[in-house]
Amino acid sequence: MARRSKGRPVDGILLLHKPEGISSNKALQRAKGIYFAQKAGHTGALDPLATGMLPICFGEATKFSQFLLDTDKTYVVRAKLGERTTTSDSDGEVVETRPVAVTQEMLEEQVASFLGESDQYPSMYSALKYEGKPLYFYARQGIEVPRKCRKINVFSLTLDEYDAENEEIQMTAHVSKGTYIRTIVDDLGEKLGCGAHVIMLHRSKVGHYPSDKMLSLEQLEEKLNQAKAEDLPASTYLDELLLPMDTALVDLPCIEIDEAQGIAFGHGQTVSCGELPDGPIKVVANGQFAGVGERNDQGLLKAKRALSSQQD
Repeated sequence: MARRSKGRPVDGILLLHKPEGISSNKALQRAKGIYFAQKAGHTGALDPLATGMLPICFGEATKFSQFLLDTDKTYVVRAKLGERTTTSDSDGEVVETRPVAVTQEMLEEQVASFLGESDQYPSMYSALKYEGKPLYFYARQGIEVPRKCRKINVFSLTLDEYDAENEEIQMTAHVSKGTYIRTIVDDLGEKLGCGAHVIMLHRSKVGHYPSDKMLSLEQLEEKLNQAKAEDLPASTYLDELLLPMDTALVDLPCIEIDEAQGIAFGHGQTVSCGELPDGPIKVVANGQFAGVGERNDQGLLKAKRALSSQQD
């Protein structure tokens, strides 16, 4: 007998405002529980120290989470100068203290040096895996393992504030996927000769999603309690907070096909629909989002990620 999934089918994207002090997975599980959703996944972890935008994909939207993982991000970060820590943030232990002798001009010059493409080695306290285990598993045991550098792009990095009295700075960073802000701060501290670590990190944007669309766990619980108080299904107030799943694909080229082609697309059959661009394509069938396709070697459209409803 097939095992029934716990929860209800929910499809869409929630822009969760992750609070400080909990992991991204714990925040995900709380949101999933509030929605009583069968399936959910987040798109890019934030450290427990960090707050801000954590897009959560429910149900069918999980098929398109990679596009949010691959998009650029914007952060506001506050750093303490003069101290270097084991984790490059305030959750770690201070391993080195040095005097701070920097000026506004020095800061602006060194901050600007991070702009553009570069290679970055991920922190040993990141969630990247080595031989099946996250790097932080080894770091907590004092074990150093090989790490591959990755290409990153810092589109903009601005110095918003220099608090000389408290030896703190605040910056706004717009960066490509996979960029570790902790590593940028640690590297900046070394360039300045005094060391530095993150004391506050807030992700304000993921791709095109604006910060004012974020919702806290408390706001979600209020909606849930409102529904309960009115003896209504939780979906009454919760589901209207979700964004359509194709909002994760606004940067993709779009092609429209008819209903019959949509059915074929959903069943994994190729579709002839004229000249197609390279790379992933957002597919709309008979006015409804159908999934993501791509051109095959014969120039036909084939499904890369199709909605289950298209396969019915």
